Amino acid sequence: MPYRHLKNVATLEYDPAKCTGCRLCVEVCPHAVFVMDGKKARLVDKDLCMECGACLRNCPFGAIAVEPGVGCAYAILMSRLKGRKITCGD
Repeated sequence: MPYRHLKNVATLEYDPAKCTGCRLCVEVCPHAVFVMDGKKARLVDKDLCMECGACLRNCPFGAIAVEPGVGCAYAILMSRLKGRKITCGD
């Protein structure tokens, strides 16, 4: 199961009214934040989002908003790149 970094901090927002069921968010999300539920995507667990932005970049209908590079995943990556103590739940 993917790693939950921190609860209630992900910037991910999803508007199912704009979803057309293209499945791209399901296919590109590395943490399975989205699943198909009938003909639309469904947000499974916002806390699994690492804010990489793959879903945002691949949603052609504007159903997804997220601020890549501002969340916990960014903090973990930068900590590792700079050789510092990881400060975001790893």
